[in-house]
Amino acid sequence: MKLIDYLKQHFLTREQLLARTGIDEDRLQEWQALGMMPRPSYRLRLDLACGSFFGQHEESHRIDWYAQGYVAWAGLLAALDGPREAYAVFAQRYRRRLANLAVDKRVTYPQALAADTHIEAEWRHFLDGTYGLCTRSGLPEDIAAKEAAIVLIRALTASGAPQGLKEEERDRLAAAVELLDRASSPFAPHEVKRSSRRRYVDEIRAAWLR
Repeated sequence: MKLIDYLKQHFLTREQLLARTGIDEDRLQEWQALGMMPRPSYRLRLDLACGSFFGQHEESHRIDWYAQGYVAWAGLLAALDGPREAYAVFAQRYRRRLANLAVDKRVTYPQALAADTHIEAEWRHFLDGTYGLCTRSGLPEDIAAKEAAIVLIRALTASGAPQGLKEEERDRLAAAVELLDRASSPFAPHEVKRSSRRRYVDEIRAAWLR
């Protein structure tokens, strides 16, 4: 039951999402079909078997789980005119977050992260629900922070030699790990060992920032 407990704590069922956004099932499906609203990050199929005085009973249920940040995203879609405007909002917020990160000179990132081709790929992952799974909010700001942090962590640890880091580089690495820690989701129990959090937060802190 650890997975279900995790989902209940960090995600919303489709019914909860609809209730909090005030939209109906048809509108949600329309936005998803148009490419404006993310799909669920997790899809559970529950096969239940029950035994009682009255005999055996079996039934199946499907439960879709959405990132909690999608409530805010759905709230702005009604004012937008189709998927192009939705993408434009996503790209604007993504680039704004990158620009804000650049104020901290310890957090640098390649300009390719702000390129149209990269953000278009991020948009597709966003719509697939992938970033609802691996970031805390599933929203553009956390996505941009996650990408920038991982790029910097990879660059600073490429040598594979923690003892070779200069003090300035260690400070930058610590800042990138903290940034990723804030943006990254805890991940479901069965995903933790293979997660970006384990690789770029837990393992980097243990090997490089002790």
